[in-house]
Amino acid sequence: MNILMIVYNVVERGTYFRAYEFARYLARFGHLVTLMATSRDGRFRSHIRSSDGIQIIETPDLCTGSLRAGWDLYNAICRLRLVNSQEFDIVHAFETRPVVLFPALKLRRAGVPLVLDWCDWYGRGGSVEERPNYLLRTILRPVETFFEEHFRTKAAATTVICSTLSQRAQELGVNEKTITIVPNGFDITGWETHTKKKARGLLGLNKNDFIIAYVGSLFPQDAQLMAEAFDLVCAKIPKAKLLHIGKGKYGVRALAAHPERVIQTGGVSLAEMSLNLAACDVCWLPFKDTNANRGRFPMKFSNYIAAGKPIIATDVGDVAQYVRERGVGMVVDDAASSLAEAVCKLKSDPVKQIAFTQAAIDLSEDSRFNWESRARQIERLYLSITEGKYPFE
Repeated sequence: MNILMIVYNVVERGTYFRAYEFARYLARFGHLVTLMATSRDGRFRSHIRSSDGIQIIETPDLCTGSLRAGWDLYNAICRLRLVNSQEFDIVHAFETRPVVLFPALKLRRAGVPLVLDWCDWYGRGGSVEERPNYLLRTILRPVETFFEEHFRTKAAATTVICSTLSQRAQELGVNEKTITIVPNGFDITGWETHTKKKARGLLGLNKNDFIIAYVGSLFPQDAQLMAEAFDLVCAKIPKAKLLHIGKGKYGVRALAAHPERVIQTGGVSLAEMSLNLAACDVCWLPFKDTNANRGRFPMKFSNYIAAGKPIIATDVGDVAQYVRERGVGMVVDDAASSLAEAVCKLKSDPVKQIAFTQAAIDLSEDSRFNWESRARQIERLYLSITEGKYPFE
């Protein structure tokens, strides 16, 4: 098959990784795969390159930084022109912002089957509600909602990252038989392993500290929850440190009672992320029980699993179910006291730490949950559509 995957994200940001992993394995399976994403800094010209057997088209965007989020019409026009140059058997569109939707719908009108992927709840009730600026929230809500919801029934099939979005798609009129839940894989290509001792030595971290790690961005409510939980941990564990790996618009250091005990790395490479995670004792997912958090399956969970670390998660979304059922950590309610209590219990129980660590390692090596198995799931879906055997009975 000749497959086109389209993401609005900048190369090596966000959902790009999800699409890239699918594409990488589909190329190994013998398919021709093109991945279209937004250039990091290109303003006027598209750039085409190859990686892991994938043709990657980086399209220009007139916006900069975080504003490169799928709304630029110049980017959309460039993509509309590019899809004329090749013939595709199927198009898989990741999210439905204009730069993804416009070329995908053009191909659909030309007879190419369309698959829509949904991995974040952006519109009404979702992450738009997490914006602290009332005016911006009010302006963006109808725009995000229209593009997220209006076109869902146009697809031949829908892939979703979690059960919450499956239910949401059905509420919007999508046939349940055409929905496939495809979480992220739990293995990370190129992940480097280090001992805790080595990692702390290389990073200059105290070998006696008890380090809690969190990767990436978070919503304002989650930042507040994490800061409150960490304050409670600090009161019980004098040598506790919080290692915030990667970028986050809403930092915890400004909210914490002991900012000197919060380490913020800023942007990191994959190698730097693996080194930092190796240095920690436990990772956590301190999410409030909101639609925005229920409607996702964060990639950071795969990072934690790949690092073989115990996980403390609030009981929100499908990730909590994996933590509970696979025995990789502890699940608590979304209260600061519950998170802090779980951290303290885990610190005092080395046997449980070892058990959670081994369970995480086992999960990262389980072929039923790796990216290859997820890609096989996608391949079966594509073949059934192109062969006229879809939806499944």
